[in-house]
Amino acid sequence: MEGFENQRLCVVPRPLVDAALQRPVTRRLVVTDAGFFPDAEDHLRVRPEGADESILMVCTRGSGWVRTTERVGVTPGMCVLIPARLAHSYGSSTSHPWTIWWCHVRGAESRDFAVALGAEHGAATLTLRSFDRIVALFDELVSGLERGQTPAHLLAASGTAWHLLSQIAVDRALPETGTPLERAMRYLADRVDATVRVGDLADLVGLSASHLSALFRQATGGGVTAHHTALKMARARGLLDTSSLGIAEVARAVGYEDPLYFSRQFRKVHGVSPSDYRSQRKG
Repeated sequence: MEGFENQRLCVVPRPLVDAALQRPVTRRLVVTDAGFFPDAEDHLRVRPEGADESILMVCTRGSGWVRTTERVGVTPGMCVLIPARLAHSYGSSTSHPWTIWWCHVRGAESRDFAVALGAEHGAATLTLRSFDRIVALFDELVSGLERGQTPAHLLAASGTAWHLLSQIAVDRALPETGTPLERAMRYLADRVDATVRVGDLADLVGLSASHLSALFRQATGGGVTAHHTALKMARARGLLDTSSLGIAEVARAVGYEDPLYFSRQFRKVHGVSPSDYRSQRKG
């Protein structure tokens, strides 16, 4: 009840939250509470009926746990998202109390982010890749609410929270470094000027071709070849926009010896020919 030494805590008055939920932008996502609890000894929350908000926590030191359907350990570098109105409890380790950044959010976007983070049916826990960046965004969020809770401050907090949740969703979507999928993606990115057979790539990363293709479809929405083609087209766009290379030279630079075939592939992706794309005014 006395809080934690050097804690930071911001609670937006509920009438201000209700007003924010009626305004453009903040009605989609509004931060209702945010804070930082260092070395939170004996920290415990039990909500049999859940909370009105989705709850996001990131552990930076120590350890703890969260329980919805089952108890899951939380260690440094992990984040937890508990969707609104889901019965839950969580607490700090007795031997190594956790240090956490946390916030509560409401609005339609909070439900969308719960789906993006895999928490539509229960709490989601994941290890963060962009840990330092996410902690910096939490600091920005709390600092902004400490300065004020006017409509402008709440609008800024919504933007920061959207950035924060988006970065965590990206961390979840991208494969972890060193996994077969990540190594395969890196191999393709390094070889946009070549043709890579799915079977050869699968052998390289130690998976079957069908398993690798399934991982690509899950991560990108398309297969291995579609992903490699997207990388090639991204490089082609860059060359068309920033160089004076001819269409045949651009085609060879991205692994197409036949410029006509390259043009057909480019049109299939972009809806226009490489020449028409180059002539478009951009920016």
